[in-house]
Amino acid sequence: MIFLSRSVLTLLIASSISWMGISPVADLLANETKPTSQGHSEDSFQYAVISLDGTLIDGAPPPIPLGGREKTLHGFIQRIDQAADDEKLDGVIFKIRSPSIGRAKIAEIRSAIGRLRNSGKKVFADLEMATTSEYVIASACDEIVMPPAGSLMVTGVRIEVTFYRDMLDKIGAKADILQVGDFKGAGETFTRSEMSPELKMQYESLAVDFFDQLTSHIATDRNLSKERVEQLIDEGLFMADSAKKNKLIDRVAYPSDWQQFLRQGDPQRKVNLLEKYGEKQTDNDFSGFAGMIKFMNLLMGQQKENTSDKTPQIAIVYVNGAIVPGKSSNSLMGNRVVGSQTIVDAIQAAEKESRVKAIVVRVDSPGGSALASDLIWHSIRKCKKPVIASMGDVAASGGYYVSMGAKKVFAEEGTLTGSIGVVGGKVALQDTLLKLGVTTDVVSRGDNSGIFSILKPFTENERATLAAMMESIYLQFVTKAATSRKMNLKQMRPLAEGKVYTGRQAKKIGLVDELGGLHDALRAARKASGLAVDEKVKLWMLPKQQSFFEELLGSPALDTQLSGTRLRTLPKSWMQYLAEAETLAQVFRYPVNALLPCVIRIE
Repeated sequence: MIFLSRSVLTLLIASSISWMGISPVADLLANETKPTSQGHSEDSFQYAVISLDGTLIDGAPPPIPLGGREKTLHGFIQRIDQAADDEKLDGVIFKIRSPSIGRAKIAEIRSAIGRLRNSGKKVFADLEMATTSEYVIASACDEIVMPPAGSLMVTGVRIEVTFYRDMLDKIGAKADILQVGDFKGAGETFTRSEMSPELKMQYESLAVDFFDQLTSHIATDRNLSKERVEQLIDEGLFMADSAKKNKLIDRVAYPSDWQQFLRQGDPQRKVNLLEKYGEKQTDNDFSGFAGMIKFMNLLMGQQKENTSDKTPQIAIVYVNGAIVPGKSSNSLMGNRVVGSQTIVDAIQAAEKESRVKAIVVRVDSPGGSALASDLIWHSIRKCKKPVIASMGDVAASGGYYVSMGAKKVFAEEGTLTGSIGVVGGKVALQDTLLKLGVTTDVVSRGDNSGIFSILKPFTENERATLAAMMESIYLQFVTKAATSRKMNLKQMRPLAEGKVYTGRQAKKIGLVDELGGLHDALRAARKASGLAVDEKVKLWMLPKQQSFFEELLGSPALDTQLSGTRLRTLPKSWMQYLAEAETLAQVFRYPVNALLPCVIRIE
């Protein structure tokens, strides 16, 4: 294995820039951008082509790594809204290719497509092999087109919960977990091999609501009855011709056929397809010494800021990932860990900036440390500027704790939220270590000296001590939730107990204020701050992502990063389980947590 010190690596990169002129990586690393120019002619139709594939990060633009530029949900929505305002365009084609996004992000995109259609543009969806997520997005368009060999696989709703009890038994480990709230099942991940009746009851309720949302959207979009949609979902898989026959798509055509029907019956008119519409072109002139300096500034995250610009701003503070005390970071498996100090600093920075008139806290988190969640909640509550919460795919337990501190809370219909409860415990590894020939000798004083030891389960006294602390934290959580939602404890307690809800269910019982996405939350923030509807406003995204060098110098050793890269070559399903296990291991480093019950996947 080869080890390189970070200082040597930095010099090597800088030297390579000077010697090679950086052209091989210039387009991947520049962040000084300018919009693509789009032409228009009176004798031609203009169609923007927008591709949707891979992952859309719901956060501030990430640092520009050597591996390329990652796409953000905010940037993608901006491109759709740009197309809606572009008078030169006749329509938009969405090339939808297996995006990896959750229900709330899908709802954001559907809303943006709705705004696009309302602008008078014709909107097409280009599908090849579509599962439920792709199809729900496509159904929001005017017309869905698929090639003859294409397939449609809308199979319903499935909730999978991962358990590790049997694996722990095999290696001699014992999970000792406490929970407050009968439905708070996060500990079941370690203590059971299947869902408890209480947990199964919750997820059956979620599945019913998610399925109703799915069938309702398709029925409305495709002008079918809900009963017919349910029947088609039970049939499951369709080739393109069959999908068209059943009115699930509109047209079967190869890519070469698009020009013909896009002419709209006018064979004399040309059709211009504006590929990568709205994407940014990079300033990739990094030649010479000046280019080297510019390149290094990009890697170090140095950007020019116009401090004389007095345009009002709305700050968006992203809380994305498991919540822990301290600073945010990225884990070995690529999980984002949200540090309470990082978020508190971001909120305080937005509060101190005179140009910022309101703050939107965008939450996509299953929760984590109860302490860290409370620290973020407190910073939101004491902020003197209006704070609006916008829930993403998941804002549950600690994620809900953070959100409820805001003046107004928005959730999408498919957001996973609630889970007001706490869990704590540990995994005892003494028998596992003995199997490996590792022994431990102990000298201690104090009845509770071993409460955080990983060797043995809790003693009766240790268990009682931890349980008392957890009850106290739970009472704080429930009391603050009741105060935030303008309820009394008697009203809040039945809604807590660790119960999980969809955004639509949460709206009905008063845990959130409005159904809507980030776009709606920003409008509410504008209104709360007193800004005029048509007044120009800039968005300030926080916390600022680390630059390439900051990530490099503040991250684990280089050989650890390379090991993580090798792990990412494993099959996707394996990576998913490893990432889930890593998240749980990180969170359970802390004694009491507000964490979504179990690790779940909803498909």
